[in-house]
Amino acid sequence: MSEARFRTLRWRVSARRHPSAFLLVAQLLSLAIYPLFDDMAAGRVVFGAIGVLVLALAVWVVNRSPAFNWIAWALAGPAFVLSMLAVALDNETLLVVSSALEAALYFYAAGSLIAYMMSDHRVTTDELYAAGATFTLLAWGFAYAFLVCQAWYPDSFTGAVEPERPRKWLELLFLSFTNLSAVGLGDVIPLGAAARVLVMFEQFAGVGYVAVVVSRLIGLTMLRHGSR
Repeated sequence: MSEARFRTLRWRVSARRHPSAFLLVAQLLSLAIYPLFDDMAAGRVVFGAIGVLVLALAVWVVNRSPAFNWIAWALAGPAFVLSMLAVALDNETLLVVSSALEAALYFYAAGSLIAYMMSDHRVTTDELYAAGATFTLLAWGFAYAFLVCQAWYPDSFTGAVEPERPRKWLELLFLSFTNLSAVGLGDVIPLGAAARVLVMFEQFAGVGYVAVVVSRLIGLTMLRHGSR
């Protein structure tokens, strides 16, 4: 067997064993790419392309979990089409609808990964990757929910820089990460009632995720190493 073929087979085996790792890596790499295009006119095109990749990976991860795959496809398909149309036509309405569908897909994928991690009493390597991927899915899901909220209720969010303008995607994603992780950095602030309710829901989700899912994985990992 040639070395190239061996590497290909090893790559396929890794992909089948650790699908959550690919989703986690894609999410983290996108974080590194976003700042390069945030202030450019072509930024929305880049964000759309990255979103398509993450959508596909999210559906793939759902397929490996106990969840219903057809629900993920029912959300991902329209989200993909509307996202591309929103970029091509520069249409804010289509962008808001696609963002709502993407938020629903990310929440569904996060729920499916949580069900996957809670389905047995042993901790695999892929479940550890799934723990990180679930956190990013929740962060992205709430960021898209913030984007929809901002479109439906203008002036929902303000910030330290140019407080009168709507917040950019990266700013809302930053708010989502700081809120979900309970860091509490306050340079992006929810002002409207709907925005504050969403922020409170995310705080509840973040605390619950750490208290139930992460603590369970840590406990099972310690038990496994203790039994050895």
